[in-house]
Amino acid sequence: METTTYLLWLFAIFMIFRLLKQVFASSSPIPETSGKVYKVANAAEFDALLSSTTHVVVDFYADWCPPCRAIAPEFSKLADEHSSDGHLAFAKVNVDHVDNIASRYGVSAMPTFLFFRNGAPTGVAVEGLGARPSVPLTGDGLVERVRGADRAALQAVVQALAGQGGKAGKE
Repeated sequence: METTTYLLWLFAIFMIFRLLKQVFASSSPIPETSGKVYKVANAAEFDALLSSTTHVVVDFYADWCPPCRAIAPEFSKLADEHSSDGHLAFAKVNVDHVDNIASRYGVSAMPTFLFFRNGAPTGVAVEGLGARPSVPLTGDGLVERVRGADRAALQAVVQALAGQGGKAGKE
C-alpha cells in the first residue's frame, strides 16, 4: 500500500510540473510580424514617437497574456494596412519591461489600446461603436480606449484614425 501511495504522489507531481511547463511556456516574447510596429524599449523612445507622429495607436501588452497573443496578429495587420509616416503609427509597450509608461496612462489590464493625437491621449469619434465593457467612452461620446482583445473595436478605431470611418479626436 505504501509503494502505491508513493507512486501516486510521484505521478501527481509529474503532472503538476507538466502543467506548469505548459503555462509558463507561453511567456516567450510575442513575435512581431510587422516591420511597421514600433517596439518601445523606454520612455524616451515612446515620447519621441509621440512627438514625431500626429496619431499613434499603442498596444499595452504582456508576453504572458493569452488575449495579447490572440490580438497581436490583427494589430500587426492593421499597422501594415494603415501606417503612414508622420500621420499614423503603431507601437507596442510591454508593461513588464516599460512599466513606467503603463502607469503614466493608468493601464491596468492587458491588452489595452490607447490612442494619441499630437502627443496626448485622446478619444476617437467612431460612428456606430457604442460603449461596452471593452470600450469606455468619454463624456462626449469618444472612444477613450479599447480593453481586451476586442478585434472589431480596434479595427473600427484604427479605420477612423486612418480617415476611413470618421473623424479622430476633437479638432
